[in-house]
Amino acid sequence: MSLEKECTHHKEKKKRIIWRLCAGLIIFNFILLLLILLIWAVLQPKKPRFILQDATVFNFNVSAPNILTSSIQVTIYSRNPNDKIGIYYDKLDVYATYNNQQITYYTAIPSVYQGHKDVNVWSPFILGNNVPIAPYNGVQLTSDQSNGALQLTIKIDGRVKWKVGTFTSGRYHLHAACWANIPLGNRGTGISVGTGIKYQLSQSCRVSL
Repeated sequence: MSLEKECTHHKEKKKRIIWRLCAGLIIFNFILLLLILLIWAVLQPKKPRFILQDATVFNFNVSAPNILTSSIQVTIYSRNPNDKIGIYYDKLDVYATYNNQQITYYTAIPSVYQGHKDVNVWSPFILGNNVPIAPYNGVQLTSDQSNGALQLTIKIDGRVKWKVGTFTSGRYHLHAACWANIPLGNRGTGISVGTGIKYQLSQSCRVSL
């Protein structure tokens, strides 16, 4: 056998080995993906449920046409509806928006694991000290306060991981939006809590993953 034929034979053999390895890897990944999809279909994971239970307003003041100072404590109920899947919440950020503009700072809720059918209740303070807001929002907020109906959206942003047995998934973005209609002008509908007024809301939140 000539040297040229021997080299050609070795190259073809090497190509066959590489092709078989690639084919085997593709088949393995396909089977693994199919297995994960089958498990996912059987378990049918459901999104966590959030409810904005109440809001306690300690301070909410538009001191200039576009400067807002606020201090609100909210109570958020969170439930894992899955009976076979646990949920890892990475750090969650809670904040308030008005007319799609963020009007408070982020408040972090520490990471926590939520087991099957478990419930967590969080009561973070969301604050804003001399926060600049759009001039038209300043005018509208002043009008809302005069009319006694403050309409905010409490938002929750973070990351979650699913846990099934010993398997833990990658991170998924979680976003929840809770509509809060706070009757500031009617103190009779609230409960005095120190220097604040607590308003019961019991508002379901829209959750997306």
